[in-house]
Amino acid sequence: MVLQIDVAEFCSERELNKALFVIDVRTEAEHAACHVPGVRLYPLQSFDPAVVLADAGKAGADTPIYVLCKGGGRAQQAAVKLAAAGSGHPVVVVAGGTDACKAFGVPVNEGRAVMSLERQVRIAAGGLVLAGAVLGYLINPGFFALSGFVGAGLMFAGITDTCAMGMMLARMPWNKVTA
Repeated sequence: MVLQIDVAEFCSERELNKALFVIDVRTEAEHAACHVPGVRLYPLQSFDPAVVLADAGKAGADTPIYVLCKGGGRAQQAAVKLAAAGSGHPVVVVAGGTDACKAFGVPVNEGRAVMSLERQVRIAAGGLVLAGAVLGYLINPGFFALSGFVGAGLMFAGITDTCAMGMMLARMPWNKVTA
């Protein structure tokens, strides 16, 4: 079962228990740019519920797992995977993610600013649609299919709340943190 709480409730729970088990499912680069102190990073593109549950088990058999991302979408996907893994841990998504935490005044560790994964997806999708339209007009009408394919992918992403392009971009070198 996946629960959802707002940032105010999350802050209240952190005040009561400084050792909450909180995970961040954004990319390494997004996490390095800004994160709530004390979160553990488990990027969604390589997310393994068994690893998270094993780590949560060290904190206690029924320890709640709080899930953060940038705005809530990836956290929800990770929470569903955790709940489907069938552990005794309650899974709690923090609505609005790290952005909401920062806006609410939760202290965050900030590093070098990076482009968010959502913005990268919009740029890549827009570029592919534009390329398909221009190439279709100038070279061969068959290139219009590229624009249609990207449009269909965006519709699928919206309907299923998953994004294959986002998962692919998350694996790119610029979204990794180098030591």
